[in-house]
Amino acid sequence: MRGKAANIALITAAQVLVLSLWFSGTAAAPGMAREATAITPTYQALLTSAVQAGFVGGTLVSAALGLADRFDPRRVFAAAALAGAAANAAILAMPLGADAAVAARFVTGAALAGVYPVGMKLAAGWADRNDVGLVVGILVGGLTLGSATPHLANAFGGLDWRLTLGSASLAALFGAALVALVRLGPRHAPAPPFNIAAALRLWSNRGTRLATLGYLGHMWELYAMWTWVGLYLAASFAAYHGAAAVDAGNTALTTFLVIATGALGCVAAGRLADRLGRVRVTVMAMLGSSACCLLAGLLFGAHPAVSTALCLVWGVAVVADSAQFSASVAELSEPGLTGTMLTIQTSLGFALTLVTIHLMPVLVEHAGWGGAFSVLALGPALGCVAMLRLGRSAEAARLAGGRG
Repeated sequence: MRGKAANIALITAAQVLVLSLWFSGTAAAPGMAREATAITPTYQALLTSAVQAGFVGGTLVSAALGLADRFDPRRVFAAAALAGAAANAAILAMPLGADAAVAARFVTGAALAGVYPVGMKLAAGWADRNDVGLVVGILVGGLTLGSATPHLANAFGGLDWRLTLGSASLAALFGAALVALVRLGPRHAPAPPFNIAAALRLWSNRGTRLATLGYLGHMWELYAMWTWVGLYLAASFAAYHGAAAVDAGNTALTTFLVIATGALGCVAAGRLADRLGRVRVTVMAMLGSSACCLLAGLLFGAHPAVSTALCLVWGVAVVADSAQFSASVAELSEPGLTGTMLTIQTSLGFALTLVTIHLMPVLVEHAGWGGAFSVLALGPALGCVAMLRLGRSAEAARLAGGRG
């Protein structure tokens, strides 16, 4: 019989495969733009933000209906993966620039609401008091790696956007099959039904309020960075070498590595947070990512080795703390309300990403990459303030086994 490590590995692998759907539209957009003038920067942003919006709506609906509690979460995961794969693949049959493609991306995001939170639920069934941060970190690492894989498909697929979308949908099908092999953990239990009135306690409880404010500061930066770092690197390389000398395949591979290295940061930060405390680890990560935001503007047009090295560090720092905000809210929530608190926290965070994803092209146009990334730096900076306040409060004693 498969034990804890094997089941967490299966859950993570399934999530990596299915979550490649998340950024498949973002990775495919440059190839689309080369074939049709209708693919404007605004339309490209919509291909990403529609997924975010769909995820927010899908998460709330799923929680309100208690889908993962009323049915076997493995079946919910698999059904959602199949729906997301179908919606994503449907874009291949649509004319370039069609509004229906944005709608398909919305449906994809709604389907992923049955994958990411449900995967967290499956993994939590195998976690114990001493490794919550690590287990959640592994799952967020899966999200990170899955988000990066479409860029890898771009790098080795001749940048054909059809291949990018098709490979993501195929991966999701394999993920749906893989989750059927997962066993439910010994601590698996039905979560309480979603209660919108109880959601207000996220704010009335000082600990969960501060942890959520820290999470919002983190999310202000994260998805905007993931969405636009590929274009930043391409523009920076072109500023140094000249546009004609930039290899699009190499740029896509670099973008993949920048995002994918964040998976290592998630796992390492999870282990450190269980040992050193969640406040300390989240603050260190946000200080690092905020500094990278500022340096990215200053180093725009620098030698590609320099800008790539900076972005690799940024790729680790920008997501290393992500899982620890969820772990903090889980530890600080009232008994019986953990599911509701995590649902609202996640929904608020992904709703905020809609703002920064669409704000970035406007900021780049009017203030350049330096000005745009300086605005992103505000989020993690304010997140640090919130988490430091949490660390000084009595609630910190409930984090990471009393480590804060």
